[in-house]
Amino acid sequence: MTVSPQLRTFPTTPTPRAAADDALAGASAPGAPWPGSPELLKATFRRHAAGVAVVTAYGDGRPVGFTATSVNSVAAEPPLISFGAGTGSSSWPVLAEAEYIGVHILGEHQSELAATFARGGADRFAPPTRWHHGPKGVPVLDGVLAWLVCRVAAKIPAGDHRIVIAEAVAGDPEGTGRPLLYHQGRFNALRD
Repeated sequence: MTVSPQLRTFPTTPTPRAAADDALAGASAPGAPWPGSPELLKATFRRHAAGVAVVTAYGDGRPVGFTATSVNSVAAEPPLISFGAGTGSSSWPVLAEAEYIGVHILGEHQSELAATFARGGADRFAPPTRWHHGPKGVPVLDGVLAWLVCRVAAKIPAGDHRIVIAEAVAGDPEGTGRPLLYHQGRFNALRD
């Protein structure tokens, strides 16, 4: 799921459900199921710790990017990844036309970078962000744990998002440090 300001500010305790929802759920007892809804999905995935990545692309003469916690390895042969991208995001018009994208795995020291790429209206590529044009002209962020440049293979409609499937064509997995995680609406470090 793409990190958005709405997701980051979702309350930690569930909002009260309407009487009709309680009746549908069967009872208001603890553990009673919630009806399917965006709130249910968000509340559930707040409990799922996810790695933090930044997806980048270049088009219309400018770099774009966003923070994502939905990056997944799909297949080793060929080397495919996937992620979700919101069609209402400021990055989507460029991403929708991009032939190549970058995927950057962030380290625990990069929570500010993750927040910058999650914030609407931010100049994400201005200092202090450090980046360069990498393979295929894709913006590559400096100092990340690992990065890939991928050729977009498919964009599959999924509600207000697209599931992007892309094939790795270049990258560098040798950054140092520990991964940044997203859990309970915050960026966190891995604990031993």
